[in-house]
Amino acid sequence: MTNTIVVVGAGVSGLTSALLLSKNKANTVTVVAKHMPGDYDIEYASPFAGANIVPMATKENARWESRSWPVFKRLTEEVPEAGIHFQKCHIQRRDDDLRNTANATFPDSTFDPNPWYKDLFDDFREHEPSELTPGYDSGCQYTAVCINTAIYLPWLLGQCLKSGVVVKRAILTDIRDAKQLSHTGNAANIIVNATGLGSLKLGGVLDTTMAPARGQVVLVRNESTPMLICSGTPDGRGEETYLMQRAAGGGTILGGTYDIGNWESQPDPNIATRIMQRVVAARPDIAGGKGVAGLSVVRHAVGLRPWRKAGLRLEEERLDDETWIVHNYGHSGWGYQGSYGCAEGVVELVDKVTNVAKSKL
Repeated sequence: MTNTIVVVGAGVSGLTSALLLSKNKANTVTVVAKHMPGDYDIEYASPFAGANIVPMATKENARWESRSWPVFKRLTEEVPEAGIHFQKCHIQRRDDDLRNTANATFPDSTFDPNPWYKDLFDDFREHEPSELTPGYDSGCQYTAVCINTAIYLPWLLGQCLKSGVVVKRAILTDIRDAKQLSHTGNAANIIVNATGLGSLKLGGVLDTTMAPARGQVVLVRNESTPMLICSGTPDGRGEETYLMQRAAGGGTILGGTYDIGNWESQPDPNIATRIMQRVVAARPDIAGGKGVAGLSVVRHAVGLRPWRKAGLRLEEERLDDETWIVHNYGHSGWGYQGSYGCAEGVVELVDKVTNVAKSKL
């Protein structure tokens, strides 16, 4: 049985799903999206990501990230044109943040003193007191990767095209519209919904549990390693300290914020100042000892992470007698690092609903 598949959304989740689906030659895959790699729009989250590998899932939901890590590791080793490089990652914890979990910004296991992901990385270890960032009480480190999204997203699109995926722009008001948008001219029997935050207002989905988790960052030319991810800041809930140097001359991302429910698309200059001050205080070397004045700013940016109250939605739903929808959205801040694992899940659900259809023939 041939599957006519339309993937709605060309962010990292949609393109990775399309790529893995296209590996099965029984599938014809079309990607339809309003925004494409190369675009910068507040509706399109993927270009604004750091992006790196910092596990956020609980141990029970670790599959998506743990399955993605070997793929990114292989790409870093074997495919330099994908724009990924290895980088040490330092996780820093404050005891107060661990005690007051109700005030935590990230609802994840990143700062667990005994994290499940310690077995994922070969060189994971806890920090000695002398290695800690001032103001933090404990920490750990491991070798992860940082992704230059400006290179990786076009590369990922190119891999889709190489694998036979057809890509076109369109604006959908209802998920049902996708059924008639396959490049084959045939009605789609599988629709993959990878619209991220768009699932809030997309007809036929209208997931009211979706909300933006606003992320404001500063991109600078200065270089600094290792990556730094901190559990909290003196500036309170919603403001974070993180730093990651992108591959291939992509600059260094300074962050940031995680402000759920905030739709503001323009950078706040006061927040930007606090971000730079926090990073320079933690890493004076990044600015050559000159303070914030030593930072060479490329741009200030805001992205809206696709936050969902209940977390990831990766499940099938029947649209009509001939058509299934497979949902893959609600990744919040871990879209890249879970992209291959979740795409594997999409493939499994497509196989599942296809077998259901076969059994009825």
